[in-house]
Amino acid sequence: MSVKQLPETLINQIAAGEVIERPASAAKELIENAIDAGASRIEIATAGGGKSLIRITDNGSGMDAQDLDLAVRRHCTSKISETLDDIRTLGFRGEALPSIGSVAKLTITSRRAGNAAGSQVAVIGGKGTGVKPAPANPGTVVEVRDIFFATPARLKFLKTEKAEAGAITEVVKRMAIAFPKIRFVLSGSDRSTLEFPATGDDHLARMAQVLGAEFRDNAIEIDAMREDVGLSGFVGVPTFHRGNSAHQYAFVNGRPVQDKLILSAIRGAYAESIPSGRYPVAVLSITLDPAFVDVNVHPAKADVRFRDPGLVRGLIVGAIREALHREGDRAATTGTSGMMRSFRPGFSPPPTASRTPWGAAASPFRPLDLQPSRDFSKRVQSDFDVLTMPAARADAVIYEPVSRIADDAAPRYRLGAARAQIHENYIVAQTEDGLVIVDQHAAHERLVFEAMRKALNDKRLASQVLLIPEIVDLPEEDCDRLMAHASDLDRLGLSIERFGPGAVAVRETPAILGEMDAGSLVRDLADEIAEWNTAGGLRGKLEYVAATMACHGSVRSGRRLKPEEMNALLREMEATPGSGTCNHGRPTYIELKLSDIERLFGRS
Repeated sequence: MSVKQLPETLINQIAAGEVIERPASAAKELIENAIDAGASRIEIATAGGGKSLIRITDNGSGMDAQDLDLAVRRHCTSKISETLDDIRTLGFRGEALPSIGSVAKLTITSRRAGNAAGSQVAVIGGKGTGVKPAPANPGTVVEVRDIFFATPARLKFLKTEKAEAGAITEVVKRMAIAFPKIRFVLSGSDRSTLEFPATGDDHLARMAQVLGAEFRDNAIEIDAMREDVGLSGFVGVPTFHRGNSAHQYAFVNGRPVQDKLILSAIRGAYAESIPSGRYPVAVLSITLDPAFVDVNVHPAKADVRFRDPGLVRGLIVGAIREALHREGDRAATTGTSGMMRSFRPGFSPPPTASRTPWGAAASPFRPLDLQPSRDFSKRVQSDFDVLTMPAARADAVIYEPVSRIADDAAPRYRLGAARAQIHENYIVAQTEDGLVIVDQHAAHERLVFEAMRKALNDKRLASQVLLIPEIVDLPEEDCDRLMAHASDLDRLGLSIERFGPGAVAVRETPAILGEMDAGSLVRDLADEIAEWNTAGGLRGKLEYVAATMACHGSVRSGRRLKPEEMNALLREMEATPGSGTCNHGRPTYIELKLSDIERLFGRS
């Protein structure tokens, strides 16, 4: 079989298979072109979920007749010249327009601001009609009709019109977050109009437009730098989470991306802070020298490859954890909303309910039990030795009794002063402007875990020496990677050394892990280092064990606490990072403002 040159139309259709996967892909490419053209207003109209129509109208720089003629040819672009090392625009491949034109009916009408008239070009199923004069406003209008009519097999793989319309909406949202100075309007016969007015330099205002007003009240600002890599944006407090990762947005040098490394780093930063199956809300922007990131990994340009992925991942995890340490124990405002909805104004008990001497219904609240009960004042050792203590010491509490807080002391403390314990599990405290309800077990669990985590960082962890070192066979490159992290692993109680070519010897393992498969652990670490250049998996396993022990070693539900013990718990929560959630990600307290209480009674 002889080799032959493929026809230009077929070449474009092959390219379209990579660049234009669905209507949303076409919309993304066209919106990127409008942004690169300097538009301050972009209008997107669709019909049939984008299958029938996608129209992008912008007020950018526009094109003249010569530009239009070249724009619909492959690998013609105004955005790069001779190198891929300094890409500062969203588009650069010169493939989008000819790819779209090869599978759809494409029409482009454009006019430069200084020109008296505009021009128009059309490409239908890969066949161009040539450039001709046309009336036009300054800017560009791109119409894509009947997408994939020239490749009908592709139509069978598209989803419903509603799903395809939703995918275009997500594209617009990502672009809107990335470029708050641009006004976006999304409309059409298949949707309700969605408008994002420009917010200038107020990025948080634009995020609130897209993610909802609640995000502004539950967001923590991120601003960090490491080795000329910058990270900025906002992340939600741990108790402000969602059922999927669709509310996580990442941008690299202004480019919206869906990068696995970034998503993994966000997930790792919120470890033990988010319930299983829930996802934090985050908007992160990474800026770095374009030479240090490859945006040409895939024709769709949604993936990137960093020259130093370990640096980027470490920056994200470190910056988010620092932010959570700073103010991540705030209670989400959504918790207050849920509490408000749960109250039933006008509730009255049935006539048969028992009565108190005052004629009121019997209250579910009981007064504080001031009688001595069990000894809750034993202090758990803050040293890592606590990890090897039997978890059965569940009655131990890490607080020394303190003097009772005076009535006028509440304003001095963020979580206020304890006023009652209800159902032997929830502490009610009065603050300066409301009240908080604390889950005593969940709160103490977080405090014990943080004490254990501190012990992990303060000294080399206890290890157990293997009577016979375990020899693990690995590829030579994995051995080299492991040995490069040997000192870090040793601090975590895992001692390894080279054992000839293609093998490492495991001599000690972390005592907290007990009997374990050392070979499996080492292989997992080698895989992790190869992908992320970190050895965080071992620490994650140790912290998981610590979290389990903290759960068993905390104040249990159903235990009566004295006033000084409750206040000591509140003070320790105020001083402990991440105390707003337990180790499983559930909230440890809910706050209700006085204004909310007054609203319940119709006083405001």
